[in-house]
Amino acid sequence: MQSPYQLLTSTRYDPFLATQGWNDDDRGPSPFFLLRSHLERLISAAETHNWVYAVSVLKYGTLKGCCVDAISEQRIRGSTSAAFRLRITVSAEGIIAATATPLPAQFTVDPMHLSVASPPIAPPPTLNIYLDRLPVKPSVFTRTKTSFRDVYDQVKVRNEDQWVSSADEGIGWDVLMYNTDDQIMEATIFNVAFYRDGKWTTPSAKTGCLPGVMRKWLLDSGRIQEDLEELLTPDSLQDGELVLLFNGVQGCSRHW
Repeated sequence: MQSPYQLLTSTRYDPFLATQGWNDDDRGPSPFFLLRSHLERLISAAETHNWVYAVSVLKYGTLKGCCVDAISEQRIRGSTSAAFRLRITVSAEGIIAATATPLPAQFTVDPMHLSVASPPIAPPPTLNIYLDRLPVKPSVFTRTKTSFRDVYDQVKVRNEDQWVSSADEGIGWDVLMYNTDDQIMEATIFNVAFYRDGKWTTPSAKTGCLPGVMRKWLLDSGRIQEDLEELLTPDSLQDGELVLLFNGVQGCSRHW
């Protein structure tokens, strides 16, 4: 029987990324944002869901080829955009698909630089982050990214009266989730880190958050640390404190 959901990951095609050595793959400069890390996460997720055949067919060359084809299709259709968001899905039967959507602009600076620069004095770009009204129960669908998005849809629905004014005003927004043990997990489309004691601290994977590719890269490079002492709770948050948001399409951004 066909699975009712697919594994999902989102990355970015951007020529600027080919100028950043940390983004190179085994063939040299790559315009696909941390694509090998996306492959590793897809394989890990397929193993978690016991999709044995999908694990066997997930190869870097195949994944990259699907992404190249998705960009080529956009060019055939006449798109002149420099950068694209790539939505990649993998089925239990091992079918890999990628679709590209134009982005408004390409990167002009290293998308990782805000993870190392000192906190700014000037206010960062406005993005309103609202604390979820109810805790989220961690599950395989929070620890892996799939097309089954009910958990995240429910978070958005029950907090709509908070974020709708931001949306109406054209201001970015997201909802910060916490689990049934009262531990901060992530936002609905970003992993997060908070600037505590001179360091960026991100919720532990034990919270049930998604182990995103940007999160892994930042941890591996020592730019953020995990909250192993479980100090990131709703009560620990301060209105207006600095937060680092990051994902595999937008890179890093800071807000308060």
